[in-house]
Amino acid sequence: MAGLSWRIADEADIPAISDLQMRSIEELQKAFLTPDQIESSKKTMGLDRQLISDRTYFMIEGGGRLAGCGGWGRRATLFGGSHSAGRSDAFLDPDQDPARIRAMYASPDFARRGVGKLLLALGELAASEEGFSMLTLGSTLAGMPLYEAYGFREVSRVEDASGDGFNVPVITMTMPIDRSRAERTVTQSTGEATADTVLRLASARA
Repeated sequence: MAGLSWRIADEADIPAISDLQMRSIEELQKAFLTPDQIESSKKTMGLDRQLISDRTYFMIEGGGRLAGCGGWGRRATLFGGSHSAGRSDAFLDPDQDPARIRAMYASPDFARRGVGKLLLALGELAASEEGFSMLTLGSTLAGMPLYEAYGFREVSRVEDASGDGFNVPVITMTMPIDRSRAERTVTQSTGEATADTVLRLASARA
């Protein structure tokens, strides 16, 4: 979808992010999970404030409305919110480790309109700028079609990620970075020149 725009999330965006994430979890997983499984999934999904502190989290807007949010990580945590177990804030080594795609959510009003693809491309381009050559992520069942279409492939899965017996899987997926594809996707989605995107990503690291 053309006509989308993006910016780096900040602390003031946290209420809007949390609201969008909950709506996305509750609405977009209905075709894949039972109501009990959706409630269980909230234990391993949601807002990770470290991404906002690291300035690696993006807000996507369309027509003046919040369309989605998501980002990438240069730290070891693969998935989950600030409340989730098993977190690690250790920095990754770009020469050895894949960067993380993190906390991807589309507003139900913007589902299947290119928001997820733009978020992936922004994360891919930002990770490339920092020297990473691979990406990995922890996917829900609902997210797998998007990630597979983008080029990710499953390498493993945990069938009960929350450990409460409701069997909500998290699927680990990986792919090599394709910078040229990421650049094309951002430009097609936003109309922004690659040089301008790179400058904005660099300013987030400053």
